[in-house]
Amino acid sequence: MPEIRNYTLNFGPQHPAAHGVLRLVLEMDGEVIERADPHIGLLHRATEKLAESKPFNQSIGYMDRLDYVSMMCNEHGYVLAIEKLLGIEAPIRAQYIRVMFDEITRILNHLMWLGAHGLDIGAMTVFLYCFREREDLMDCYEAVSGTRMHATYYRPGGVYRDLPERMPQHEPSKFRSSAEVARLNEDRQGSLLDFIEAFTERFPARVDEYETLLTDNRIWKQRTVGIGVVSPERALQLGFSGPMLRGSGVEWDLRKKQPYDAYDRVDFDIPVGVGGDCYDRYLVRVEEMRQSNRIIKQCVDWLRANPGPVMIDDHKLVPPRREAMKEDMEALIHHFKLFTEGYTVPEGQAYAAVEHPKGEFGVYIVSDGANKPYRVKIRAPGFAHLAAMNEMVSGHMLADVVAIIGTQDIVFGEIDR
Repeated sequence: MPEIRNYTLNFGPQHPAAHGVLRLVLEMDGEVIERADPHIGLLHRATEKLAESKPFNQSIGYMDRLDYVSMMCNEHGYVLAIEKLLGIEAPIRAQYIRVMFDEITRILNHLMWLGAHGLDIGAMTVFLYCFREREDLMDCYEAVSGTRMHATYYRPGGVYRDLPERMPQHEPSKFRSSAEVARLNEDRQGSLLDFIEAFTERFPARVDEYETLLTDNRIWKQRTVGIGVVSPERALQLGFSGPMLRGSGVEWDLRKKQPYDAYDRVDFDIPVGVGGDCYDRYLVRVEEMRQSNRIIKQCVDWLRANPGPVMIDDHKLVPPRREAMKEDMEALIHHFKLFTEGYTVPEGQAYAAVEHPKGEFGVYIVSDGANKPYRVKIRAPGFAHLAAMNEMVSGHMLADVVAIIGTQDIVFGEIDR
């Protein structure tokens, strides 16, 4: 028998399967892992520190850049914490818009996760399928905020502006025939709500396609069933949340248990796993996409029937309309003060948490009565999951590390904030 030596292996920080700048130091016995030590600090964004040096309203854009796959959900947590401190509530229409975009963001996140996770484990096709749908949802982001990723669309008191009445159209070019452009513009003839509704009608069939590729695929099951098993009790002790906790069989979802904005007015189910392995977490996230689709549909119907304001009417917190700012001296002063100094927030502290696609995303703000926070602490879901890496991979093979990083749905911007 050849002698097998124990050795230490560096996994990352630029490994194609380590999502972000993760460095894992693996202690191996042959191909079996005895210990995994995750090293962070290679990215360090210093978001919390930066937020303390800027007025409240100027840090919303930093939140987008934490988990850069779930942009609007990050903003939501931060904006809710500011609203708690100010003692204000967004108009009901703005709440429905937020819920709708939270769920669009959840689908965006899970599509990115499914495509990347599949690619890591060797399923090439599903990546291309997922990005086909992501493209449509990115267009929704662009329609409301002007940008496809870092939207800065949620604001304390509501959302930046109402939903557009017309979707941007594809233009003919030398790369696309007029027939192709006409096909692409089919769903873009009406408003943004029409476009989203058309998406919700075709999306369930697309999820069926992903499941056809993976759910009963024996290679997929060999790579995920029984890998990274976490019991429900241990998942709670480790501070898991979101699909990682529900995959272990704990029915905990902030949207149901501690509803915020309009979540108590929409109907949906919480998918829960039984085995607590990578396969169960996959099934939970796939079902979550279907449930998000249900919620979006309900929001579209409600928003069609109920026009109204999407921002509170308080020029101490919200800039006046541009026409007013050009003509009215008082409006100009409000505008100037808001964009130079921001607004002061009463002394106190607040914690607001949202059911982010990856788990519980919480923002804790301490205010000393100034125009910028005294302290900001972000509770990122991925941080607790990464901390459990050693426990989840011990005793598994090297190839399973990739499956476990994938199932944790890690994005380093929020872990190394």
